[in-house]
Amino acid sequence: MKFAGRLVAGTVAVLFFTVTILVWTAGRTLRDNLEGGFAHTLENEARVLATAAAGADGDFTEALRRFQEGSSHRVTLLNRDGVVLVTLDSAISPRGAVERDLPEVQAALANGTGADTRRDSPLAPARMHVAVLAGMRVIRVSAPTDPLETVVREARTAMLGAAFLALLIGSLLALVAGRSIALPLTQITTAARAISQGQLPRFPRSGVPDIDGLVQALRQMHRQMDERFGALRAEQAASAALVEAMMEGVIAADGRGRITTANEAARRLLGYDAGVALPDLPTLFRAKAAREVVNAVREGRPVQDRQLEVDGRTLLVNARPLGKDGAVLVLHDLTELRRLENVRRDFVANVSHELKTPLTSISGYAETLLADAPDAATSQDFLQIIVSNARRMQRLVDGLLDLSRIESGRWQPRPEPVEVATTARDVISSLADRAIARGVTLDVRVPDDTPVVFADPDALRQILTNLVDNSIRYAPRGVVTCSARALDGGVEVAVSDDGAGIGSEHLPRIFERFYRVDPSRSREEGGTGLGLAIVKHLTEAHGGRVSAESSMGQGTTIACWFPNPGAD
Repeated sequence: MKFAGRLVAGTVAVLFFTVTILVWTAGRTLRDNLEGGFAHTLENEARVLATAAAGADGDFTEALRRFQEGSSHRVTLLNRDGVVLVTLDSAISPRGAVERDLPEVQAALANGTGADTRRDSPLAPARMHVAVLAGMRVIRVSAPTDPLETVVREARTAMLGAAFLALLIGSLLALVAGRSIALPLTQITTAARAISQGQLPRFPRSGVPDIDGLVQALRQMHRQMDERFGALRAEQAASAALVEAMMEGVIAADGRGRITTANEAARRLLGYDAGVALPDLPTLFRAKAAREVVNAVREGRPVQDRQLEVDGRTLLVNARPLGKDGAVLVLHDLTELRRLENVRRDFVANVSHELKTPLTSISGYAETLLADAPDAATSQDFLQIIVSNARRMQRLVDGLLDLSRIESGRWQPRPEPVEVATTARDVISSLADRAIARGVTLDVRVPDDTPVVFADPDALRQILTNLVDNSIRYAPRGVVTCSARALDGGVEVAVSDDGAGIGSEHLPRIFERFYRVDPSRSREEGGTGLGLAIVKHLTEAHGGRVSAESSMGQGTTIACWFPNPGAD
């Protein structure tokens, strides 16, 4: 309502100023008109007296006395030199006095007629003096202006009253009009402020065509803005979703280096949790090479396909400057790719080595048989060695094929309830001869209340076979135990031995294919380096997990956990 108050105050001020000017102008005009009419009346009287004076044969004094009886007018007769010839008020204008310098006398002598209003003494009322030149004489008639002042004062009082009434009515009308105009304008302002704040506006209905036109235009603008902002928000949401879904890390900074956008991949690569404020771009990276990339892009130089090592990760960085608006960095994580490349190289090297050794033995002994034709006993030994190496290559190829089928998804487990104790005893029975030959004791410890495991029977048998065979190989003259227990809504199957154990630096990698803690000893024992890798893939194919615990000199435990679909 402040606007309404200002509008009414301004309107009242304009009305007051206008009325004041009108009253002053009307009063001034009335005074001028009254004074002009009064002067004209006195001039006519003077001319009548001049005519009478010209025709008087005797003393003109008696005629003047009769004229002034009962009247406040005064008449004075002067010659052309301004000397008073006849007067009835000797105290003001004595006979013989020279009044040529008076304004009305000078004007009459020069123009034929003159007038002036003045006070004859400080305490005397103001009088208007009108002089008329008649031949060789000047007739001057004067009269008090009090009647004029009375008329002007009464007229001014009436005009002031009318002006006050007009001002009061105008103020009331201005108040009503101001409220009718200011209220919808205030509501329009509120609606515009709501639009700027993204809130739902309420548009007024004023009944004033111009204001209603403004409201209609504002309503249409709001509708168009809603449509455009909706499209913009949808586009921004799609862009944000696209950026968040990218596997590459995306970082955007403004001209001051402050991070404005960082998707989940970028936070993961840099080690920042969601919701944690990122530092400014110049201090975001600790690696010197990464800081050099940041400095280059902030100087306006693009950076393309720069490979960096950042916090143990290999990143491929592309950066583009955006002028004064900042820069954009895209981080592509090559760590896994580099690891896979290393795995591939290791795999090729290991397979080549694993196949070369038995092939060399087979080739050497076969050539000896062909060239030297040894006796039957020696030939038998050579053939046994050839068969042993051929079987070793067969186991290697079979293991690779098994891994290939599991990883490619061509093999899928068919889970069903399986008694762990029964499967474990079957496996131990099949490996009993090997265990006896190496002096190893096999044991099964599965409590009666252990629930069945939901697993593919063949896969579970292969898992236990690989684990027990591995323990027999690396725990000579020891004890290998197969156990099971309920854990975390599933069943954990474990194989333990009391062998030499595995160093902590090797534990994270023992489930990798061809990884051996002691390569020379493993090959001597006939291992392929694929057993634990197959265990890991078979277990994870069931939705389970594998773990390993070991200490040097205290043996090793490999545990496989299988989920139980029927568990609460």
